[in-house]
Amino acid sequence: MGGQACVLYGAAEFSRDTDIAVLASPDNLELLRAALRELQARRIAVPPFALQHLLRGHAIHFRSYHADALHMRVNVMSVMRGVDDFETLWSRRAQLIGDDDFLIDVLSLADLVRAKKTQRDKDWPMIRRLLEADFAATEHPSVEKVKFWLLESRTHEMLRELALAHPSFVNELVRIRPLLRFAANDVLSDIEKALHQEEYAERVADRTYWEPLKAELMALPQTALQAEEDV
Repeated sequence: MGGQACVLYGAAEFSRDTDIAVLASPDNLELLRAALRELQARRIAVPPFALQHLLRGHAIHFRSYHADALHMRVNVMSVMRGVDDFETLWSRRAQLIGDDDFLIDVLSLADLVRAKKTQRDKDWPMIRRLLEADFAATEHPSVEKVKFWLLESRTHEMLRELALAHPSFVNELVRIRPLLRFAANDVLSDIEKALHQEEYAERVADRTYWEPLKAELMALPQTALQAEEDV
């Protein structure tokens, strides 16, 4: 659901960690705990590895000490801002091919883009690359794909090309994404200002979402704040 997914979609060359979305249930967490033990993983940050924290929307962070994945960070989440519940995400998942033709379940491109709308500077260029890579790789896009690009693209060039080719879709979608009224224009400043305002609003929403969750972490007992802990 993170950088490794972006690599598989062709929008990144590498990622230093592995972000995983999991179904937060007691049985599934025991399976996850067993997998983490195989990785010789240790929890490296708050909160503790517990169902209640995953259900609240916290990420739980681990580091692998297995020789085949030495020092790889593994970040686990179940609830994320702006995306649907796990069952819905799973129903829409994509299966992409990794090394040795191994199939890997990843967030659908649309869900990954939504999950990347955070306050972090590094996520917004990644959204742009995800959309551009998808646009370049699709020879005969469906109607749904074109509408997805119009609703999510982050550059004036791509939006203008789409708007000129599909004006009826622009008229349909402008109620959802108002900046599309500038998409076919030659005036670069209008669309760039609108894109900046759109990004700023998402960053503010993400900060607002995380403020109470950060307060919860700060209120945890000191015993939960130790540097590393066995799974």
